[in-house]
Order: sequence, then C-alpha cells, then structure tokens
Amino acid sequence: MHISRHLLPALSAIITVTLLMHLPAEAAENMPSREGGSTDMPTVELTMTTEGRAAKCSPAELKLPANTDVRIRITNQSSSQIVLTAPRIFENKNVLHHDGDVVHVASNDGYTVKQNGKGELRVRTIAQGQYPFGCTSVNNRAEPFEGNLTLSP
Repeated sequence: MHISRHLLPALSAIITVTLLMHLPAEAAENMPSREGGSTDMPTVELTMTTEGRAAKCSPAELKLPANTDVRIRITNQSSSQIVLTAPRIFENKNVLHHDGDVVHVASNDGYTVKQNGKGELRVRTIAQGQYPFGCTSVNNRAEPFEGNLTLSP
C-alpha cells in the first residue's frame, strides 16, 4: 500500500489525537497500585435504595484507608437510576476501573448506577480526612442523600 507523502502529516495527526483521547482511561487502569502492586484491595459494600422518591445509601458512613487502592461494590435495589457522587474521589486521575451497571457522569464527580443494577468502582483514595459523598435519584434530585467518607491512615 502506498501513502502519499502529502497525507502523512494528516494521518500522523489523526493517530496522535486518537491515542491521546484514549490515554487518560487507559493510563489510570495501568497505573501501579500505591501499595506496592498488591491486587488485594480493601473492599466496601454500598447499597442504594429509595425511600419515598428520595435516594438513600447504606452505610451512611464509608470508612476506608487513605492513599490506598480500594474497591467499592455497589448494588442499586431501587427502580430508579441513582447517581453516586464523591467530589475529588471520582476524578479521572483517581478512578482505576469501573464495570457493571456503573456509568461515569459528565460532571467528573460521580457515577450513575442503573435501576436494580450492580457494579464496581476501583479508586485510589486521597489524603486522610472527612469527605462528603452523596446519592441522588435521577427522579428526585431535590432530596439528595448525604453521607460521610472517612479516610484514615
């Protein structure tokens, strides 16, 4: 196959842009863990429900180690899509992987979990401290659930 040398710069630019568009997600998934590469991650189970039309997450306080790769297993037991938010925690640079019925929200702070869905998020936690997290039904955004995320040494 012969490619005109006039097309090479354009073809090179297209390939570069395509690679760069896919780099952040792949880079996050291929980063070494902070705990020396161990595949054993602390795991927390999070259950989403609705009471009336308002979303609720259980437990209301998530306790995780700071500066560590962790696994959050999520089950949505409601007939509504629910958005799980955690400012700074769910930024692309901290999300290692997500799968199942969990979809990234454009705001960069959260993930939507399908009605009656299950999924998993693997994230790198940030510095120790208290942080908010929330669950909001897409059918009732006026009544978000607010919980606490405690990251300890």
